[in-house]
Amino acid sequence: MSESSIQDDVLGELGPDRLTEIASLLGTDENGAKETVATTVGAMTGGLQQQAAAGGDDGNEVRQAFAEVAEPPLQGVATLGGGLLGGGLMAGVLAKVSKPVAAAVSKKTGIPAPTVARVIELLIPVLLAVFAKRAADTGNPGSTGAPGTTASGTAPGAAPGAAPASGGGLGDLLGQILGGGKK
Repeated sequence: MSESSIQDDVLGELGPDRLTEIASLLGTDENGAKETVATTVGAMTGGLQQQAAAGGDDGNEVRQAFAEVAEPPLQGVATLGGGLLGGGLMAGVLAKVSKPVAAAVSKKTGIPAPTVARVIELLIPVLLAVFAKRAADTGNPGSTGAPGTTASGTAPGAAPGAAPASGGGLGDLLGQILGGGKK
């Protein structure tokens, strides 16, 4: 089975109505909107990969956000708070990278940074959905290749964001979610 790029997954998740909304916002046609979305998603995921690889608080926050996205969804009464609880931290991480990404995409495309920022606002919930789907596709317990680990590569019962077990783990999951992972 061929792998789809994260840009393709985002475009698929957007659907024609939201793509038309983005095209209208940009003052372009559907192809122009697709190019801008692909450029923006590429810049955002690249920024996330750089931050995740970095040390310090920013890197830890990105890794923690991906660990939470990879956790199985809550069921029952816990879901009354709005579902994707892990999306809260990831949404914050995406919001943090949005300003530098908007500036970079603006410089590359000539589209005003405030317009790119508005496109990013429309893309954040879509990116959260794509990340969650990719994590679910790659994150079944034991699917990391490390026996006795959860989807995030931590030992069962370990705190989310804890150091991954050897032989797989969060680094692999990040690569799979952001880099097109095998399905």
